[in-house]
Amino acid sequence: MIIVGLTGWGDHDSLYEGKVSPRDKLKEYSSHFPAVEVDASFYAVQPVKNAAKWVEDTPDNFQFIVKAYQGMTGHQRGEIPFTDKNEMFHAYKESLKPYLEANKHAMTLFQFPPWFDLRRENVDYLRWCRDQMGDIDCALEFRNQSWFEGEMREKTVDFMREEKWIHSICDEPQAGEGSIPTILQSTSKDKVLVRFHGRNVHGWNKKGRGQDWREVRYLYRYNQTELKEWAENLQKLNESTSQVFALFNNNSGGDAADNAKQILELLEIEYEGLNPRQLDLF
Repeated sequence: MIIVGLTGWGDHDSLYEGKVSPRDKLKEYSSHFPAVEVDASFYAVQPVKNAAKWVEDTPDNFQFIVKAYQGMTGHQRGEIPFTDKNEMFHAYKESLKPYLEANKHAMTLFQFPPWFDLRRENVDYLRWCRDQMGDIDCALEFRNQSWFEGEMREKTVDFMREEKWIHSICDEPQAGEGSIPTILQSTSKDKVLVRFHGRNVHGWNKKGRGQDWREVRYLYRYNQTELKEWAENLQKLNESTSQVFALFNNNSGGDAADNAKQILELLEIEYEGLNPRQLDLF
C-alpha cells in the first residue's frame, strides 16, 4: 500500500481556504490524506494530551510519522532540558503512548543534521538510539553524504537493515556534502519512508539569519514528469515493502499539498476511511 501525506498539517492553505480554525485543521487534513508527519515533536517533547487530541481528531486507520526530538538527534544547541539522555528518551517514549495505544504510530523519524557524518562514535550512537527505542518502529534519515560515498553506500543500507532501521529515502537537491543521493532500497519488508524535499539547490545551501532559510530551502514545485517518475518508483518499492509512506515537504511556496494530490492521481489512488470533509457536512 502506498500512503501519501504531508509534513505537518497547519500550513497547507490550499486544503483549508481560510475556513478552518487552527484547532480543527488536523480533522480537515485527515479528510484529504491518511498520514502526516508530526513536526512539533522535533522542537519539544510533546505533552501526552497533545498526542491524545491528535489521535482523537483522526480516523481509525490514520497514521502518524513522529519526528524525534532535536536533542535526540544532535540538533539541540547547548544543554538538553533533561537530567541526561536516558531521561530524554524516556520522556519522548512516554509522549508516544497515545499513538501506540491507538495503533496510529507508523514510525519515529530520526533525521540527523548535516554535521552528523560517518565516524565510529556516530555509528555507536545510532546503535544506542535504536536500543533505547526498543520495539518502536524507527526510520533513519541522513543529511551528510559520507554515509553513501563509494563502498559505504551498500554498507550503510546493510547496517540499517541489520539494526532494524526503516530507510528514509530522500528526494532532495544534490548540493554537496550536506545532501544525500536518492537510494531506492527498502531495509524492511514492512515499511519504507520517502520524503520529498524539493530540488532547490540554491535554497538548500542558502545561509540566512533566523528562519529566513526556511522560506527558500523547500521552495520547489515538482512537475508532472518528475511526479510520474516518482509514481513508478513508489510502485516498485511497494513490490517488496508492504507500506510505502510518501511525504511531501516542499512547502516553502505552498506546493506540497498540490503535488501530493497530483501523485495520487497518477497512482490512481482513492483512500477509504478518511474523515468527512467540512464542506460535505452542509
